[in-house]
Amino acid sequence: MTPDLQAVVVDKRDEDVSIEVKFLTKDQLTKGDVLIKVAYSSVNFKDGLAGLANGKIVQSYPFVPGIDLSGVVVSSSDERFKEGDQVLATSYEIGVTHFGGYSEYANIPADWIVPLPKNMSLREAMIYGTAGFTAALSVHRLEANGLTPDQGNVLVTGATGGVGSMAVAMLAKRGYKVVASTGKDEEHDYVKNLGAQTIISRQDVYNGTLRPLQKGEWQAAVDPVGGQSLASVLSRIKRGGAVAVSGLTGGSDIPTTVHPFILRGVSLIGVDSAYCPMPLREEIWKRLADDLKPDDLDEMVDREVPLEDVPIAMRDILQSKIRGRVLVKVNE
Repeated sequence: MTPDLQAVVVDKRDEDVSIEVKFLTKDQLTKGDVLIKVAYSSVNFKDGLAGLANGKIVQSYPFVPGIDLSGVVVSSSDERFKEGDQVLATSYEIGVTHFGGYSEYANIPADWIVPLPKNMSLREAMIYGTAGFTAALSVHRLEANGLTPDQGNVLVTGATGGVGSMAVAMLAKRGYKVVASTGKDEEHDYVKNLGAQTIISRQDVYNGTLRPLQKGEWQAAVDPVGGQSLASVLSRIKRGGAVAVSGLTGGSDIPTTVHPFILRGVSLIGVDSAYCPMPLREEIWKRLADDLKPDDLDEMVDREVPLEDVPIAMRDILQSKIRGRVLVKVNE
């Protein structure tokens, strides 16, 4: 059978994992209501894990990773979408149990698809990608909890990563005083250019010692790190403040106490970008095209790569060798 497309394919034999660009037919794609010609995807931490034997992301092999994509509808069995529509899709089971965005074409269920907002290009949609959507949802949830720019400093941990970079830029655009935490001294200028007013080290957030409560320093925080760092952040949030947590690169256990919650009224807000309800999902994407849109999205692009270079980028994101976002250009 003549192949129709190229895709990045992860395969596993025993404990050996391979990641290669291969030719596939459209019949080999997982089923979906809408066939999309993929324009762009991106590389997220979850995508990096998909290339590991013990990454606990991919359920069956061979598999096409990539948890997000933007592109143009080729055909649709769902009346909500028609040929030529520009769309994007992130999260749900894309790149986990359903073939993802590292493919020239993708079949995606209609219920997972968002029409591309006005004032946003397909390329911009994937500069944001899952990381940008997660950052925007974090800001949205904090503001829904009552956060306003006049209340004090907002901490962003992991500030050179995808979610962190986006959160710094979005908060600065909204007029917040942003304190950015990073372990990369050489990236201070980058974080300042995104809009951070103050930059602190990882050790300034967590120095190896945890206390139930410390002096309140930040009104709120966006935390894609988790673990002991998050426990330290919680102990230093001011009265009535909140932390929006979306990641676990620092670990999944939070060795904290109830003190921040019952003595200061601190809120820990979980940010679930994977199964965010569609009405809220569409609202967040509209905000990304409007009041949360940084002045220079390209500032956050570490590199733009073709499918052939995706395996390297998947490795690099796990080794913290990426600043901001990696954009994957799939089709013209």
